[in-house]
Amino acid sequence: MGTRDWRSSSDYADLVDLPVSGWAWEFLRRNPEYRAEVQAAESRPRSDNGVRWGLTFRRKS
Repeated sequence: MGTRDWRSSSDYADLVDLPVSGWAWEFLRRNPEYRAEVQAAESRPRSDNGVRWGLTFRRKS
């Protein structure tokens, strides 16, 4: 995840036309609990991954 200055509107110019689902993803991916869960997901059985967030994580091939 790149570093952006939240006070600079030019740092977020690419998000102006983002659909609602895109905004949801932006907030979710920045959530520290979610990020920790994603990291931990690789060590859990596939059926348990993402249950808390209503998501399913694909295994890396």
